[in-house]
Amino acid sequence: MTTSADIQWTTVGDSSEDLGSLATSVGPILQREPSTHWVGVRRGGVCVAEALREQLKAGGELGHIDISLYRDDAATHLPQPSTGPSHIPFEVEGKSILLVDDVLHTGRTIRAALSCLLDYGRPKRVWLAVLYDRGGRELPIAADAVGRVLEMDPDHHLEVTTGDDGLHVRRRGPRFNGPV
Repeated sequence: MTTSADIQWTTVGDSSEDLGSLATSVGPILQREPSTHWVGVRRGGVCVAEALREQLKAGGELGHIDISLYRDDAATHLPQPSTGPSHIPFEVEGKSILLVDDVLHTGRTIRAALSCLLDYGRPKRVWLAVLYDRGGRELPIAADAVGRVLEMDPDHHLEVTTGDDGLHVRRRGPRFNGPV
């Protein structure tokens, strides 16, 4: 059994470099479709979308969605879900959307995000951009743009937060040796 003494948080690396890599991947998408609108998945995807838009000096409106009630485990793992508002300040119907999240793991969050997004209308096209792809897919979902691919054990957790000096990424899990 894992105890709190066995859990540690470790900084993964330079998220600004990873954000730059993601910006390089997203650039061609925005060149093909300059009228793309942005949707960040609450919570981590919103701060990644904001930082990415700033770095790219990109236009297009930014919305955000809360997928808590769209999760396929909401009934079993979220008995009293803490939900926040979704806000999409534009018409989704027929629009090109860049869906942004911080971490792609099993694919279940993105499945929930797509279900939520479709409640607002039928977009012309949805691209997926993630800062980190950590593998471990349970659903056939892949990102169109990725900042960095990380190989991680299934029992580790990756967290992206924002601070005054930008984005921060760290992982938590049983004690481990070596780099990510």
